[in-house]
Amino acid sequence: MPTKAAAKRKAPGAKGQRRPLPLTREVPGKVSARDKLLDAAVHVVRQKGYAATSVDDLCRAAGVTKGAFFHHFASKEELGVAAAQYWSDFTTAFFDSAPYQQLSDPLDRLFGYIDFRREILRGNIEDFTCLLGTMVQEAYETSPKIRQACDASISRHAAAVGRDIAAAKKLYAPDATWDPEELALFTQVVLQGSFILAKAKHGPAAAEAAVLHLKRYIECLFSKKTGR
Repeated sequence: MPTKAAAKRKAPGAKGQRRPLPLTREVPGKVSARDKLLDAAVHVVRQKGYAATSVDDLCRAAGVTKGAFFHHFASKEELGVAAAQYWSDFTTAFFDSAPYQQLSDPLDRLFGYIDFRREILRGNIEDFTCLLGTMVQEAYETSPKIRQACDASISRHAAAVGRDIAAAKKLYAPDATWDPEELALFTQVVLQGSFILAKAKHGPAAAEAAVLHLKRYIECLFSKKTGR
């Protein structure tokens, strides 16, 4: 069922509007050594992987000494846990300020979210892939603390998506038997899987296709055609 907002808005996937996810959040004032290290972790771990990233790599990328590293973090694992929260905070702000959030209809916001996820599949692979997915794939067994931090952050993002899914279901598919929370997690399954494909194929094309299929699947759940 088409919604009023859908008819008014320009599809956010139009040419000229796509941009990569920023590598770091903007911190007002002087940037502390701790934030420099967290910014470095966001960049280097997405580029090299968690296991291959050394403390020396992080210090070099942050432009700080090893002494500064161990002043703020007892270990690389402790930094990884902090980086998961740091990533979660600035990506939450990034998505909260996205244009689709201004749409009044929850189903339009859901489709706008999916379109926006497709838009940011740009730049180098480390520009758009997820720090959390990268770390948890490597450390889920060897570092329970990192696994738990990544789970908390992914679940936080899924819950935000899930609120729009639940509201849209109430309006447009009240009798459907599927669970909004499960669908919200499924969106993250598709997105994280698309990042793996992007790495395997060394480019975003397969990831874009996966996100479009996700949109088509959700269209079927709500019996809505968006023309994409």
